[in-house]
Amino acid sequence: MADLESDLVARKASLEGAAPRRIRATVCAYTNDLPRHARPGVIFVGVSSSGRPPALPITDRPLAQLAAIRTAGDIVPPLSLTVEERTLLGTEVAVVAAQPAASAPVRCKGQIWIRIGSRLAGASAQDERTPNKKCRPRDRRFATMPLPSSGIAGLDLRRFEQECLPLPVHAADLAEHDRTATERLAATKMIVSVADPAPTIGGMLVLGKQPQDFLPGAYVLFLRTAGTELSDEVVAEGICKGSVADLIRRLEDKLASRNRPDVDLKPDAPEIHRSMFPLGALRQLVRNAVMHRTYAGANAPVRVLRFEDRIAIISAGRPYGTVTAQTFGRLGAVACRNPFLAEAMRPLGLVQGFGLGIQAAQSALRAAGRPEPEFRVEPNWLHCAARTHP
Repeated sequence: MADLESDLVARKASLEGAAPRRIRATVCAYTNDLPRHARPGVIFVGVSSSGRPPALPITDRPLAQLAAIRTAGDIVPPLSLTVEERTLLGTEVAVVAAQPAASAPVRCKGQIWIRIGSRLAGASAQDERTPNKKCRPRDRRFATMPLPSSGIAGLDLRRFEQECLPLPVHAADLAEHDRTATERLAATKMIVSVADPAPTIGGMLVLGKQPQDFLPGAYVLFLRTAGTELSDEVVAEGICKGSVADLIRRLEDKLASRNRPDVDLKPDAPEIHRSMFPLGALRQLVRNAVMHRTYAGANAPVRVLRFEDRIAIISAGRPYGTVTAQTFGRLGAVACRNPFLAEAMRPLGLVQGFGLGIQAAQSALRAAGRPEPEFRVEPNWLHCAARTHP
């Protein structure tokens, strides 16, 4: 504490002003461990820049504020963090210790931070590649990373037994009827292991009772306006939360209830009633957005915007793997960002698993006499628009 600040040591005199934001960024930098120390980085709170405690009272409030860094959702993937009250040099101080991440890079509100000596800095493109390369041999897939702050009680075990089993990839293993529920959860990666029954991120998304407590951006925002712009009068809005299956079904109920029919009147012909949007196409598009969005480092929800002339679907993340902005939506351009989620959604009846969701939506729109969906790829998000008429 009395030594110079370094890439493993930082000091903050108080929690006033910008200090909480700087502390979160510093914790993010420690977990990225660019110098490869493989040791925790430490922040002393209540200590002046000279290394002497300024007699800041250490009570339950600052300790709780520091401990909330772990669960606030600003830092993704979840980190390993300890907060203690210690007596050093005869004065009480708060000590925050952040362990290097098992899967890097770690982001704080979408930004990758690193420590260069005693200085905090945003990561360059080369810096971003370094922790990625360093952790690759021992990296877990994001979906199978643990959520140590949750317990197995946070999972809906009834849904697991009745709807999710057997997952296709593990069907042979799950044929044994003498396995316990914990062993089945571990075999399907819903929890880390029998010895460590912490839910995984994927398990929380599929079975979680309240996944948004741990993954704040994992929900869908629905908004309907009376015109063709966001600035027009809002006539309906809603937030769809819960597990992946729950939020998709709640969203689809909203889309169906607000999908009024058009009436086609022709001389000497019966009336033809057609929905403004074919629901089959909308289901494919919104399920595709939920399944393929990025959950790592993204606190933004999937947004479904219902205008009078179109439905816009906006999700976090660029095209993944071999799919590019030029090939997106074409037959044969298939890559799965979240294979765990894709496998889990199949027994729930939410996807067919052949990578043909966009083609199915295009076919449904053509059959209904609607234009094909329009896709626009931006640096950090994807925009899809389905229009009522050409």
